[in-house]
Amino acid sequence: MKKVTYLLYGFLFMVACQQVNKEKANASTPVKQHVLCERADSLKFESVVAHFSDVSSMDMPQLVAEVGKQFLAVPYVAQTLEHGEDEPLTIELEGLDCTTFAETALALARTLKKTNPDFSQFAHELETIRYRNGKREGYTSRLHYFSDWIFDNQQKGIVSQPASSFGQALDLTVNFMSTHPDSYPVLKANPKLVQTLAGQEKAISGRSYYFIPKEEVEKQEANLQEGDLVGLATSIAGLDVTHVGIVVVVNGRRHLMHASTSAMQVVISEEPLADFLQAKKSYTGLLVARPLD
Repeated sequence: MKKVTYLLYGFLFMVACQQVNKEKANASTPVKQHVLCERADSLKFESVVAHFSDVSSMDMPQLVAEVGKQFLAVPYVAQTLEHGEDEPLTIELEGLDCTTFAETALALARTLKKTNPDFSQFAHELETIRYRNGKREGYTSRLHYFSDWIFDNQQKGIVSQPASSFGQALDLTVNFMSTHPDSYPVLKANPKLVQTLAGQEKAISGRSYYFIPKEEVEKQEANLQEGDLVGLATSIAGLDVTHVGIVVVVNGRRHLMHASTSAMQVVISEEPLADFLQAKKSYTGLLVARPLD
């Protein structure tokens, strides 16, 4: 009986992607709401869920870090979300970029805290995190800028912005996407979207954000928790961050767990985060999002 139950459990996950798509198709939503995923994504989800027998004693940041570690050595794959103006929900667990890695770890951690941590719940959590107001309504509804991602998920009660109490105000102006549309395949193919993006950028630039200047990161390490999501702020005009990862503690120091373009896989940085920031002149500090229970 135990073996049959296990086989049935595995089979349910094998068809999970198809089931999520079926649920979307039967709902009062257009076809554009379909989910893009494959059997391998369901199996990866299953293996991660099976690793955690009881998460009741873990707070959300700790759980995010532990979930993230289940993706170490997963290959780096760029632009996995670029599937046109209609923006289907893409679930790709066997290939991650820096942002989808952080989102996946957070969405999976939130799923594990639910009574029924199944694949459909995970898809819902991921969609809620990734899109403005938790609603996926095309390409421009995605939270493309990490600063916007922090703000929107703070409004939804999913993360906090802890650097508001120990960091510094960040003078932020974002406009890179609207001023470089040819760098984004969807914008290049759909120039009508640029005006919408420009309006969003204006709203983002008008808000208050906080960060830790890179010269202060080592001094502020005690204020960074394992499981914090961090964006590496940049001096590149029009951008807020150029990389995203998760804080982990190694021998008492804060390191960065991230989907690395140099290692081409998810890794934990060999050097502490404070030193990691020194490696690139354009890095100016950290924006911090702390997962909430």
